[in-house]
Amino acid sequence: MFEHGVRAVDRALTAGAHGLPLIGSCDWNDGYNRVGPEGRGESVWVGWFLHAVLGALAPLCGERGDAPRAARYRAERERLGTMLEQAWDGEWYRRAYFDDGTPLGSSQNDEGKIDSIAQTWAVLSGAAPRKRSERAMSAVRTHLVRRGSGVILLLSPPFDHTVLDPGYIKGYIPGIRENGGQYTHAAAWVVLALARLGSGDEAVELFHMLNPINHSRTASEVEKYMTEPYAVAGDVYDHPAHRGRGGWTWYTGSAGWMYRVGLEGILGLQRRGACFTVDPCIPSSWPTYSIEWRFGTTPYTIVVENPERRCRGVASAELDGSPADPAAIPLSDDGRPHRVRVVLGAGRDVPSGSPRTPADQAGAHPSRAPEPSAHG
Repeated sequence: MFEHGVRAVDRALTAGAHGLPLIGSCDWNDGYNRVGPEGRGESVWVGWFLHAVLGALAPLCGERGDAPRAARYRAERERLGTMLEQAWDGEWYRRAYFDDGTPLGSSQNDEGKIDSIAQTWAVLSGAAPRKRSERAMSAVRTHLVRRGSGVILLLSPPFDHTVLDPGYIKGYIPGIRENGGQYTHAAAWVVLALARLGSGDEAVELFHMLNPINHSRTASEVEKYMTEPYAVAGDVYDHPAHRGRGGWTWYTGSAGWMYRVGLEGILGLQRRGACFTVDPCIPSSWPTYSIEWRFGTTPYTIVVENPERRCRGVASAELDGSPADPAAIPLSDDGRPHRVRVVLGAGRDVPSGSPRTPADQAGAHPSRAPEPSAHG
């Protein structure tokens, strides 16, 4: 698996005229299949994602005795961080560059001016400066979060009449699927990025907005949403004639991301090898919450107290009544019940000492995953 991973990463270590990875036939958004057909188009988003992946993979290379590869990955990560900042458009980050160097996801464009994943992954990668991360997410709030219709758009305005041809995305009706609708996979990253920045009140508000049950509370909402209230929809329409209607269900990876955003990004529970961390980002109005987690045959009860009504910051932690490091609470599958108490307050926002990206977390998870349930 490791060899497969590094081969994929090595193949991605390309650079175009702006020093960013080549987009090829597309990137995460396969509707952008005509941004770089001549082999010169570049993806800002792949740059952010690759920055996160390199940060997670370099230490693993070192642990496996491959010091030259680890050094190469660290150097490439540093170079990428510098080049990505040149994609700053003034109020948000650009999304890509066409073969001829024309920017996509820029205020210069008449359509597709802003794309959410170039902003969220600026935050999630940990590469963007704090002030620019906050400005980029402020632009997401302004241009992409539609509280009235309960959707978080992938991009805006949708492609329709522009002379630019980013790909088959332009074949969708404006406001449908990737073309300016909500693509829930990307919308979940908006919530996670807000949590990463410490905006617990807003993160949970938008998490509830994405929850399909909250689109089906009344007969009129059911009539509008038109899909199952118990399954995450991969997309939700924003076309005026179908605004708020759910799209495809049951097939989407956004369900897994919703689970991770809720459990890891908001409630703050993350397993890392033989330890776990509790670093929540919650609404300031929550006085307490608990998580019942079964690790193998062993039940863990995790109680988080918030006496100062904060969104984040861990003051102390205890395991079975003894002080514990909230960044490394030991795991033991001994079949006996364990109780963890975490108190929020003035302390480190991220107990591990540095932000952890989703790529870090994915690389650190052993094969046996937790099976938690949370109680407010």
